[in-house]
Amino acid sequence: MMLGSVLNPINSTIIAVTLIPIGDALGAPPSQTAWLVSALYLATALGQPVMGRLIDIFGPRRLFLVSTSLVGVAGVVGTLAPDLGVLIASRVLLGFGTCAGYPAAMALLRSEARRTGQDSPGGVLTALAVANQTIAVIGPLLGGLLIGLGGWRATFALNVPLAVVAVLLGLFRLPKVAGAEVSPRRGRLAARLDLPGMALFAAMLVSLLLFLMNPHPRDWYLLVTAAAASAAFAVRELRAPTPFIDLRVLGGNTPLLITYGRALVAYVVAYSFLYGFTQWTEEGFGLSPFHAGLVQIPMFLVAIGVSVVSGRREGVRGKLLVGALGQVVACVVMLTLTGGSPVWTLVLVALIFGVPQGLNNLALQNSVYFQADPERTASSAGLLRTFAYIGSMVASSTAAASFGQRADTGGLHHLAWIMLGAGVLHLLLTVFDRALGRTPDRTHDRATDGDASAGTS
Repeated sequence: MMLGSVLNPINSTIIAVTLIPIGDALGAPPSQTAWLVSALYLATALGQPVMGRLIDIFGPRRLFLVSTSLVGVAGVVGTLAPDLGVLIASRVLLGFGTCAGYPAAMALLRSEARRTGQDSPGGVLTALAVANQTIAVIGPLLGGLLIGLGGWRATFALNVPLAVVAVLLGLFRLPKVAGAEVSPRRGRLAARLDLPGMALFAAMLVSLLLFLMNPHPRDWYLLVTAAAASAAFAVRELRAPTPFIDLRVLGGNTPLLITYGRALVAYVVAYSFLYGFTQWTEEGFGLSPFHAGLVQIPMFLVAIGVSVVSGRREGVRGKLLVGALGQVVACVVMLTLTGGSPVWTLVLVALIFGVPQGLNNLALQNSVYFQADPERTASSAGLLRTFAYIGSMVASSTAAASFGQRADTGGLHHLAWIMLGAGVLHLLLTVFDRALGRTPDRTHDRATDGDASAGTS
């Protein structure tokens, strides 16, 4: 479970220190290498809820094995890529390949909760969060080491052994029967999959994210396409007997909808820092990729400590409030940085960001586990990641627009102001969300009751 769920974050963090070396090697400015970030999250934002729904139906094992095998293929393609276009294609494959890990882990947690009668797996949820944070610590440093030893291509080759180990563990350790029973009749299976709904969801999300990658009035047709696909998707899902995303149930679960919105703005801030700040430390401040990775380590170490200390406490409101305030404070400090700032100020910013990094991830994950319909745990977890990746896409395009041809201090300050606005919005969404005051079990019961009433209305 842990290895599968960390395949995505390790590729997310490793790329942060490789953008500049890749750009230098392939003659691409930051505005073009930003596609290496966007491509992975575009694929993952689309694939996570689709994979989650398939896991809800078929169980996690077979989807995990197929998806993780694709990670190894993507590693080979990226290692041998002759140009930026092929490299971007390998990141798309990585995005789809890493889709199954997190939904599969959440589905297994839910099945174990049913088997044992224990519906508050706080320790396991904390372990998943800490595993992701630990990989995030290793990612930038490991990326810098691999670049020093074998160049940026070594960071793509890393996926091959990781995929092999994950597939072997999945073959020997994942339960062969877990999830809903699937009828062998092809017609009933196609109806349960809701392929038209998935296709309309894909059209809506891809057109929206393509616009967000590089917003410009000339691309108005992408917004029109997204709106049309959204309307068609809503009509389809409201009429489908077994919808891909049950809009009636989701619409009746207000706490879960607010959690998704909170995740979107929280990850805009988090990923803007991860990619924008790292590029600035290399180009604007003059650090090597290895030392830029070292600057990130305090953030992740603090995040791990915060997750471990707060992980077994049931409440999420306090975690989210402190996390939102931490993002606001860190953005304000970023506005004071210049190319001549002492190194300790860079470390200070990383330390401050570590607090929300640890609290927000854990609180959002726990919120979805308790607020989601138990029968759609994997797809609900996939949707959480989708909203997080939409936030990352906004962050990537914002960083590219702020820096342009070079990651200088003026661009960093422009990015920090945008991050500050998102952080304030995150804080407001938390302060005025009264549902967060309830205990997890009560929140889950309320969401389940709302789902039942919505399903019968």
